[in-house]
Amino acid sequence: MKSILFLLFNLIIITSSYGQEENKQMVRLAKLVIDSTQLETYTIYLKEEIETSIKKEPGVLTLYAITEKARPTHITILEIYANAEAYQRHIKTPHFLKYKNGTKEMVKSLELIEGISLVPSMKIK
Repeated sequence: MKSILFLLFNLIIITSSYGQEENKQMVRLAKLVIDSTQLETYTIYLKEEIETSIKKEPGVLTLYAITEKARPTHITILEIYANAEAYQRHIKTPHFLKYKNGTKEMVKSLELIEGISLVPSMKIK
């Protein structure tokens, strides 16, 4: 009985590790604080960049932006890319460079938080 439990335990560990190795997604949160006098213009740039990225780049799985109700200048973007290569391609696209260069004076602070997807098969629709 103990050997069967030992085998089952090892199978669970191997299966769990296998799923993590297969998850090549790049996931992160971008937490920004935007100059309040330029928030409307920033939002226009951001919306255009997100819509174009999702439409034109199959490696961009999710770009989902929210603003805090109590602090509308605080924006968080959930970014999910198929892999690191998809991210590298993304940051070289004309639409991303337009966003980045067009908003650099509007961004008061930027924090990037790297993450790991716990359910990589989940799709945001």
